[in-house]
Parts: sequence; structure tokens; C-alpha cells
Amino acid sequence: MGISGGKDSAALAIYLRDKHPELDIEYYFSDTGKELDETYELISNLENYLGKTITRLEAAPDSPEDSFDHFVKVYGGYLPSSSARWCTKKLKLEPFEQFVGNDPVVSYVGIRGDEDREGYISRKPNIQSIFPFRRNIWSEDVIQKVLQADALPRLSSHYRELSDPAQHSRLLPLVDAPLSRGFSQTQKLNALLDADVRLFNRVVFAFLRDTAYPLAQAAEFSLLDNDENLVRADIFHLLRKSGVGVPAYYEKITFEVDGKKGEYARSRSGCFFCFFQQKIEWVWLYEQHPKKFALAQAYEKDGYTWMEESLNDLIKPERIRRIKLDALAKQQKNSFSTSAYLLDVLDDEEEVGCASCFI
Repeated sequence: MGISGGKDSAALAIYLRDKHPELDIEYYFSDTGKELDETYELISNLENYLGKTITRLEAAPDSPEDSFDHFVKVYGGYLPSSSARWCTKKLKLEPFEQFVGNDPVVSYVGIRGDEDREGYISRKPNIQSIFPFRRNIWSEDVIQKVLQADALPRLSSHYRELSDPAQHSRLLPLVDAPLSRGFSQTQKLNALLDADVRLFNRVVFAFLRDTAYPLAQAAEFSLLDNDENLVRADIFHLLRKSGVGVPAYYEKITFEVDGKKGEYARSRSGCFFCFFQQKIEWVWLYEQHPKKFALAQAYEKDGYTWMEESLNDLIKPERIRRIKLDALAKQQKNSFSTSAYLLDVLDDEEEVGCASCFI
């Protein structure tokens, strides 16, 4: 399991330790060298709770510089961006894939049940992703194989074998129904999950026996009985109840602009200069972590910037005022929310970006 320093991966580690202590999970953290101090504090707290060391992975362990600075030089000062995410590839994914090598691996991923995204799926055939927080624990590639047209006879056979005959009249017409324009893969998946999540999991597990997926080698898998669907509020509850705590950068801080009060915080883990940050998060960094902001500024040279405007321009007083007013307007627009969490009031920008960095 990868620990990003974010709330979801930390909560997943807690959840699986408590609910599935029989799983001997190996934890890792891909360290870019550019995380906030709160990230390292969370990892230390989590190690204490789990009773295990979280292995630190470095993308350039033999370099005299930290991993990010090493690759900035390799790329000639070219900074990563949403259209050129070399940081994700070089600092997160490649170290993980080198770490696991060619061993069969089940990778547990902390994407929640209220998120509409798939997350990282390795192209290496020896790595299989599982999503315990979702009602559908299987990755998109597995679902495609199970529900594709030429797999229908096998799917039907497994359902007949594993289900109670009393269920056949209700289940089998649904199982045997082919995909069409009026009955998409998503619709069929949801219908099968609605009918019986645990049965669907057992069918998929049986289906995998004839594939090269790592779980094809497993005699059993305890998450087959997992039918929960955890959402954001559950994540905060797990972190607080465990004593591990919510990373401090998620906690809201009050700001004032033109005599009005608003709130800001960080919506994600990852590098302190992440280009996926909202403008108000850059202002948060400038005001709450000025030394980190200055370090981010220092990278902007030779025409390379973190976004469409430079950080020098972003911190001009009138620009900060405008960014805060825009953020305040968004918060007021969504003031009908009954959530106690700032992240439920802000635009859900945490879902923008690479799951490998932020979950």
C-alpha cells in the first residue's frame, strides 16, 4: 500500500489494519523531498499506529540532491505541469514499480466510494489494484474483462455455480443480458452490485483463476466479503478516532478580505508547489508557509512557471485580494452545505490530478 501523506491512503491503512489484520501489508512512501512537514508527521503517526515501518522510496537515491531537484536538472529546468507530469512518472510510479519488481503484487488504493475516478492502474501485469473503500473493489480493466461480450458464457456459468438456486430467476436474466447502447457496462456493473455485492466478488475472483492477474494465484481473498462504501466523512472519522489525526494542512484557517471573512486550507497532499493547487491554495502557502513559497518561487526562471501566471504576479496585493474574493464567493455559493469540513465547501479540486500523489 502506497502512503501518499494524504488523508485517504492513511485512512485506508487504518481501515485494513483494523478490519483485516490477517493481511500482511507492506507500506511504502515515495519521497520527493518536497513535502510539507505535516506529511512526514502523518507518516510517523501512522507508523506508530500500524506498528510497522513505512518504507521510503527515492527516485534518485544515488544523487547528492533530493529526487525532485535531481530530475529538474535532468529535464533542463523544465517544470512539471498538468500536460507534462514527469514528476508523477519519475518520482512516484517508477520508484514503486522498481520496488516491487516482478513479484505478484496486490496494491491497495484509497479511492473513496464518493469519488468518480479510477486512479492508477499499473501497466505491469504483475500488479493488481484493489479499492477497498468502494462497493466495487475491482479495477476498470478487470471489470471490462468480466463483462465483455465473449466472457458472457463464463460469467453466467460462475453465477450458476456460486449462487443459491433460489436466486437464479432473479439474477440470471440480468447476468445473461448482453451489453448494448441501452445497457452499458456501468449500468450492468451497478445492477449486479445492487443484486449482491459479495456474490459478484466471488464470481469475479473465480473468473480471475484463468487470467494472469496476481489474485489468480491466491487460494482465498478476505476482501471478497467487503461490501462497504466509505465516503469523505468516514475518512475524517477514521483518522480522528484512531488518534493518527488529520494532516494539519486540511484544517481551515480564517482569512479576511475587504472586511469579510473566509476560510482556506490545502485540499491535497503532495509537493508543496504542486501545480494542481487552486490559486487560493497558493495564497495559503504564501501566507502560512512563506519559506516554502519562496522555495517554489526560486524554481520559476528561464520562462518556466508553475502555472499560467508567475508566483511573483500572484502575490501582488491586488491579485491576492482578487483571489480571496473569488474564493469567498465560491464558499458563499456553496454555503448551503451542511458538512463540517471545509473540503466539502470548496470546489472538489482534490479529485483533479494524479491519484498516485494525492490519495
